[in-house]
Amino acid sequence: MKQEYTFTAYTEDQMGLLNKITVILSRRKISIKSLNISTCEIDKMYRCTLVIEETFEIARNIALQIEKIIEVFKCYCSTNEEIIWKQMGLFKVITSSFINEENMNHLLRKQSVRFITIEKDFIVFEATGQEEELDNLAAELRNFGLIEFIKTARIAVASNSHAFDIY
Repeated sequence: MKQEYTFTAYTEDQMGLLNKITVILSRRKISIKSLNISTCEIDKMYRCTLVIEETFEIARNIALQIEKIIEVFKCYCSTNEEIIWKQMGLFKVITSSFINEENMNHLLRKQSVRFITIEKDFIVFEATGQEEELDNLAAELRNFGLIEFIKTARIAVASNSHAFDIY
């Protein structure tokens, strides 16, 4: 049965690494749902987090293939239950709809948003949560004059008290 798997790969900063990973996935006709590359807790190393939807066997094999890439030190394959993960969304809405609608005020309080800027014509705020929560908030805000919406890629940490271990 297919489900979401999050790969966390610790890598060196090498040109062409992302291409090598996408070749592994494209050979199997697997789409990437989310991709994030950033610095991490280990000096001069990067953490590549990518999300796919596949079966356990295929996900496990992909993790092993990614780990065989020379620039990759370790690649973990985790289900959503094995990690703590979030995404952030930025929302731009028409100022007049925000001021005049009590339903919108209630909606934003429920989501615990943080305001970034308030202008005459628009308001920009951020919300953090699971992908579905952000998508639902965007859908509800379309009724109140949503101008723009964008969300980040998934970021994740291990859900146990230890970090991902690359040694």
